[in-house]
Amino acid sequence: MSTRKWTGREDGSGPEHRRWHRAVNEFSSGPGVSLIGFASDAGVRRNGGRPGARGGPEAIRQALASFAIRPEFVLSDAGDVVVEGDELEAGQENLGELVAKQLSDGNLPLVLGGGHETAYGSYLGLARSGLLDGRRLGILNLDAHFDLRTADRASSGTPFRQIAAREAERGAEFAYAVVGISEPGNTAALFETAAGLNVRHLLDVDCQERSLESVLDFVRRFVADVDALYLSIDLDVLPAAQAPGVSAPATLGVPAAVVLEVCRLVASDPKLALADLTELNPVYDVDHRTARIAARLAHTLVTSRPVPEGH
Repeated sequence: MSTRKWTGREDGSGPEHRRWHRAVNEFSSGPGVSLIGFASDAGVRRNGGRPGARGGPEAIRQALASFAIRPEFVLSDAGDVVVEGDELEAGQENLGELVAKQLSDGNLPLVLGGGHETAYGSYLGLARSGLLDGRRLGILNLDAHFDLRTADRASSGTPFRQIAAREAERGAEFAYAVVGISEPGNTAALFETAAGLNVRHLLDVDCQERSLESVLDFVRRFVADVDALYLSIDLDVLPAAQAPGVSAPATLGVPAAVVLEVCRLVASDPKLALADLTELNPVYDVDHRTARIAARLAHTLVTSRPVPEGH
């Protein structure tokens, strides 16, 4: 059951008229996709970016509300974790608890950020859920940046360095791959850090539509090497013309059609345990363009999943 009431377009009462707002408001006892908002731009502020990402979860929900969706897909909304002021670490802990709860209920958490500091809170939920016991976690990040910075305090630039440290603590290999890296957007030090951690990556110039099959092959090979998968999407991976409402708009970016196909591929794999969408900044959005593409990616992640038996 949703913790909040969604509203949107109504064309009729039958299941053939079902839209996201109705699906979220329905009661369902079966497992499905559970939305969680992480209203935070504390990490973006710490990282010197443009604040405003705390409005991202609500903007994505509004864009999703009137999307049509077939009756077999089960949706719920677990509400928001709100980061007040600079209380980022507490917010990440709270997000981890909520993600772990949804995982224990058999749901696929889909976290709506918030800055990319969201990712560490998302990971904490996986780590606490018990799903990683004896399993190799793979993290696939669609992003223009490695987000492997070393800093005194957590920020939107540090989450995967933090995750690497936590994976080492549990005696696990850090399996991390990034699609869409901008060479001018990452220092030589960050490329060296990535190499030292055996991070696989594709540059944005190698992720254009002409290279779609090689991008999908890269993703397939990575997924084949892990037991559980966490997908993180930073919307600044998209071209600035398609996603202007982010903290750091792309100088080139990966076309939305390529990102969407990666989402379709990953969501169709039963290894997918968790996903998040981050860095939507409504303050800088144009005609809700970024919110709408974020909603389309969320919709694709939901509707590309295998449908449970009995539906």
